Amino acid sequence: MNRRFGRQPTPGQRYVPRPGVYAIIDAGDGLLATFQEEPRPELQLPGGGIDPGESPQVALVREVMEETGYGIHGIRRLGMFHRFTYMPDYDLFAQKLCHVYAARLGPRRSEPTEAGHTAVFLPWETALERLAVSGDRHFVAYWLRISARGQRPK
Repeated sequence: MNRRFGRQPTPGQRYVPRPGVYAIIDAGDGLLATFQEEPRPELQLPGGGIDPGESPQVALVREVMEETGYGIHGIRRLGMFHRFTYMPDYDLFAQKLCHVYAARLGPRRSEPTEAGHTAVFLPWETALERLAVSGDRHFVAYWLRISARGQRPK
């Protein structure tokens, strides 16, 4: 699955490709998300950029740990989406290449180490409504359709 979500790219604006990984972390009756305080307060799937020379799976485990303090296992790739956005922390117009994975919740190892992030457990329906990125919401709905979680009563 390969789609584009969010704003249309601005004509004439140069966007730097920025590959990243994001996780739908299945915690049973919901998922583990991160609340990011800056640049605007919002709920997100945990994840972020893939460092040079890093595999997507290693980046995903690192990002989840940094943003939530939890380990993950049973990583499964679901798909990817494009998102054109301005990243104020980097002063960068980016074409985010958002690779989305499903994973199972592992043990809590620490508090989040990335400043401004807090681990938050969300019921599935709340995640579908409140995750800030439309591509994240799309993939949560997709995960619910293809997983055993999709068999739950509505």
